[in-house]
Amino acid sequence: MHPIPLLLTFTALAAAQTLPRVVQSMDGAIAAKEIAGSVTLVTENGKTLHLAAQGFADLEKKIPMKTDSIFWIASMTKPVTGTAVMMMQNAGKLSVDDPVSKYLPEFKDLKDASGKEVVITLKQCLVHSSGLSEATPLESGDLTTLKELMPLIVAKPVQFAPGSKWQYSQSGINTAARVVEVVSGQDFATFLDQHLFTPLGMKDTTFYPTDAQARRIAVSYARTDAGELEKSGLMFLGRAPVTSRERYPRANGGLFSTAADYAKFARMILRGGELDGKRYLSEKSVQQMTTVQSGDLVTGFTPGNGWGLGWCVIREPQGVSAALSPGTHGHGGAYGTQAWIDPVKKRVHLLMVQRANFPNSDGSEVRRIFHDAASR
Repeated sequence: MHPIPLLLTFTALAAAQTLPRVVQSMDGAIAAKEIAGSVTLVTENGKTLHLAAQGFADLEKKIPMKTDSIFWIASMTKPVTGTAVMMMQNAGKLSVDDPVSKYLPEFKDLKDASGKEVVITLKQCLVHSSGLSEATPLESGDLTTLKELMPLIVAKPVQFAPGSKWQYSQSGINTAARVVEVVSGQDFATFLDQHLFTPLGMKDTTFYPTDAQARRIAVSYARTDAGELEKSGLMFLGRAPVTSRERYPRANGGLFSTAADYAKFARMILRGGELDGKRYLSEKSVQQMTTVQSGDLVTGFTPGNGWGLGWCVIREPQGVSAALSPGTHGHGGAYGTQAWIDPVKKRVHLLMVQRANFPNSDGSEVRRIFHDAASR
């Protein structure tokens, strides 16, 4: 990781209040060519302390980043999926302790490498301890529904005894979303739109951007060995346009969103499942979802973490998370986006960037300097 100089570069600040240290830290990351641009947002007790758009959404076309720029948020989708599952538990439609096979009969055929039958629970899917194997991009690339994905997952042997270890699992999260579809009677995208995104006012959060939204998506860049930024496509799209609806709703990492949209979701969680007079989840469900459910299992992607139900939970702040409080929960995305809720300081930290090849998107220096600057 190259050191990030504290230099000022092109900055298009939002009209809202800004935190100078955050502005300076992001300008430094842009000057060092770690990122092309960023949108950063910090709230405290529901009040926006900071909102800034810096650098470029498109370097070649010199299109400035804007506060309503849209980003592929990748695995920041997982807490949304966890929330959907808990909404169905609240409604009495399921329990996270239930076996998946109760809702998806094909999972009665799930076996390990020796051919022994295996039972996994929804909780194990959300905690990443299910042991499920992954469908490859070649196998799943043409699928348009989560229902079609399930047989591919079941056909492969479970890799370890469920609950015995932590292994990040895309299959587990997508399986949990398929259960939501079955018990709700709606496809996952429609469920989220009707029960979460529309009520919260998250108008730019979607698996399927419109043409108008696509024009606002920040370009993704990879850093070359020579220290330059070059365009890099979104890994899951293949050759299909971002506006195509011919792909299944990737509950593990398919959402696009803005900083302002995701902040609404985060504020609802911080408030114990309620926002603007509407309750989405019970406080008990939020607590269950956002506290460690992984026991003593060693988890990733940075030291000091445990896992909730679709959420990473910081047990012992250190390194990139040193500025956050114990119990802070959230998730990062493959291209560097980060969303973290600090329940002690009542703060939300949102970092929106599109960098394709951080060695560890959760352990990046850009994330560390953002948290440090946002916490002062």
